[in-house]
Amino acid sequence: MAKLYGINSKLSGKIGDYVFLQTKKGTVVYEAPINTGEPRRSYKQMSTRTQWANLGATYKLFNDMLKHGFEGVPSNQTSYNAFVANNIGMVKVYITKKMRKNGGCVLAPYQITEGSLPRIVTGFTGDGILVTNIALGDLTVNASTTLADFSEAILANNKDWQEGDQLSFFHGTQTFDAVLGTPLASLDDYKMMIDTANPIPLWEVTGALGFTNVGGNLGMSTALVNGAAAWVHSRGTSEGGDLRVSTQFFIVENAALATYQSLNALMASTDSYGGINTQKVYLKPDEETNVVRGVAVQASAGSGSGTGGSSTGGNSGGSSTGSDSSTGSGQGGGSESHATVSAPTISGETPFEESTSVTMSGPADATIHYTLDGSTPTSASTAYTEALTLTDTTTVKAIAVKDNVSSSVASRTFTKGSGSGGGVQGED
Repeated sequence: MAKLYGINSKLSGKIGDYVFLQTKKGTVVYEAPINTGEPRRSYKQMSTRTQWANLGATYKLFNDMLKHGFEGVPSNQTSYNAFVANNIGMVKVYITKKMRKNGGCVLAPYQITEGSLPRIVTGFTGDGILVTNIALGDLTVNASTTLADFSEAILANNKDWQEGDQLSFFHGTQTFDAVLGTPLASLDDYKMMIDTANPIPLWEVTGALGFTNVGGNLGMSTALVNGAAAWVHSRGTSEGGDLRVSTQFFIVENAALATYQSLNALMASTDSYGGINTQKVYLKPDEETNVVRGVAVQASAGSGSGTGGSSTGGNSGGSSTGSDSSTGSGQGGGSESHATVSAPTISGETPFEESTSVTMSGPADATIHYTLDGSTPTSASTAYTEALTLTDTTTVKAIAVKDNVSSSVASRTFTKGSGSGGGVQGED
């Protein structure tokens, strides 16, 4: 580190391998930190961050239709803030950064509204038809049914509705672009006002899809396949304030959903956003920090001696780094160890003739997350061992997570054949 004078004293920022910093005492120049390529975020951080992409994509589908979908949102927040807060960590869906840039979106059972009106309850018939608890009585709903007819039926059979209320129906469709390798989704919305004097045919306004009489109740005209649907009840206030709405969730029948909730999807997404740091301790420079080529090494009390090493492990005081069992000479002298988690072991008989039992064992109190041949849904155990039964050639991958720190990936392939033998994990 050095002070500069003359023309160089006006420089600021990075030039080549050096950083120029203006201070009260003059210009300070130091060698730029080396980018080691080590991911900075923990398993927990990346598990959360990678949910944002699909949440944002789903909210965008509504094109501001959820602007008033959450009652009581503070003035310093938006409906998007409320949408994310109500869904983050609840329904975990992972898409990659590239998928998001390509317009990717996976329909998931997110909460789309929250309010004080009674929730519209839904369920499926034996034929896969989605039906609500909104009673229509013996009203025949067809191309000649008017908005007035439909409104009168709702008011006569449902005490929680009143003139001027709005009924909205959202229907999402899931598709996949094989060229881009990206899940895509589209959303259609239909709405009508409760108006007992409106002679316009109902289906001219709403279409038939979400406005059909199914056994005396409002429902869909066809089965819900590879998509999502929801009805929302809303009501304006006489004071002109925020709308009142019913609390609703997307009802989803989507074969693609499980693929993007798997461990494989999580790892692909985290890799696209920079990866997971398998160490829990991060660099926190302060006044007592020594800076060596931009790498902060926290000094601790006392002095130490020994040989510095280049292996991954605890950082020691002074200008060298060392293993967990050594300290470096120089200022500080103490050492700081990094929290790590051992990779799981994967054991079982292979080759096998019919089937085999596979056991994954990890550190005590750790959680094992595993996947079989990239299949879905991926399971996650709450104990530190898990036994599986395989009936075909299968690759098992697993990681261990403890105190928000993740291990490296363990991988082992089991194949059919003759002979047997125990196995241990191999790492990718």
